Amino acid sequence: MTMPVKTPKPSWIKIRPPAGESYIKIKDMLSDLNLATVCQEARCPNISECWSGGTATFMLMGDTCTRGCRFCAVKTGNPKGKIDNDEPEKVGWAIAQMALDYVVLTSVDRDDLPDQGADHIGRTIETIKTNNKHLIVEVLTPDFRGRPECVERVVHAKPDVFAHNIETVERLTPKVRDPRAMYRQTLDVLRMVKEFDSNVYTKSSIMLGLGETDEEVLQTLKDLRSVGCDVVTFGQYLQPTKTKLKVVEYVTPEKFEYWQKVSEDMGYLYVASGPLVRSSYKAGEFFMKGMIEKKRHKIEQQQQGVVDARV
Repeated sequence: MTMPVKTPKPSWIKIRPPAGESYIKIKDMLSDLNLATVCQEARCPNISECWSGGTATFMLMGDTCTRGCRFCAVKTGNPKGKIDNDEPEKVGWAIAQMALDYVVLTSVDRDDLPDQGADHIGRTIETIKTNNKHLIVEVLTPDFRGRPECVERVVHAKPDVFAHNIETVERLTPKVRDPRAMYRQTLDVLRMVKEFDSNVYTKSSIMLGLGETDEEVLQTLKDLRSVGCDVVTFGQYLQPTKTKLKVVEYVTPEKFEYWQKVSEDMGYLYVASGPLVRSSYKAGEFFMKGMIEKKRHKIEQQQQGVVDARV
């Protein structure tokens, strides 16, 4: 049986402490608006780099998740239906202050809400798009317990990228994720997104270092491609607190490069793979941004062609 590692972090795992004028400005603004970010709640190792560059990933519906995944630092509890109905407008205002062109939204799981929070997420996307139709919006969602009507509500809001993370291989899923977060259910959510709107890019993320085998990672990549997943990211699992799962292995940068090449050869449109890569890390990557804008232009041309044909 593979046992957790007890060695110090290797040299390629370097985390810079939060600092900088932009970081402090964003931190103070989010605090004033009572907005949560996954950067803070999940103790992301890239918070300094991203916030210093003016990018933040907004976490909707509070800082308390109804799930209890064993890899995640976000606190678990029962919000008992409490939700800030003004949050979509607050997030829209904050984004305007940050002068972004690529925005990432994520959320806690809200099993206490009748629609799992799908309408709240959808309203936030719509508010942002109304304020700036050119803004690219990526949303990282819960699984909504696999309910098609919830997935459809978010897709209907027209995010440019719909992300939902598989997190780990099928064998390790019961150990790593909450019992309600099932491997096949995640695949179903990503499949449904494409069925509701084939123009939306889908994205998922895999953590390495939890005891997975190469064969299992390869099968996970095949499973994601089978439901039309366009983008995949790989990152090193890092234990966020003493009560969470321990790291089994620190995966080398060379192995991350290997998985990037394998994924690209399988047909993924974009792959980000590295020890400190996270699902929403550097969301405004030039490749993703260029890919989305190119598709938008093509759709606009097609629509213009239909109009011209009718004249």
